[in-house]
Amino acid sequence: QVQLVESGGGLVQPGGSLRLSCVASEITFALYNMAYYRQAPRKERELVARITKSGSTYYEDSVQGRFTISRDNAKNTVYVQMNSLKPEDTGIYYCNAVRATGDTTYWGPGTQVTVSS
Repeated sequence: QVQLVESGGGLVQPGGSLRLSCVASEITFALYNMAYYRQAPRKERELVARITKSGSTYYEDSVQGRFTISRDNAKNTVYVQMNSLKPEDTGIYYCNAVRATGDTTYWGPGTQVTVSS
């Protein structure tokens, strides 16, 4: 059974940092584009950062320069390093895996990130 398991969320003060991890099981990880989405209260889920199977990255404008997404294919893991966190970064962060052929998508259950003083 395919599983994406996120970890690393929590409560942090503005200006602080967190590192989210997502471990994938039962997929050929190297064939998947990986991404993190977030959903803030009363808002729609939005793409935050994506890394393709070849390592190309994309960032949503509001996190550009503050977040860094990376992957370790040997560990079936994708990471997002989040620095200079702002209250507006608060939300549930979801790991997403999309096969490069576009025919298969998986989601993790999400991890809560709260940025507050």
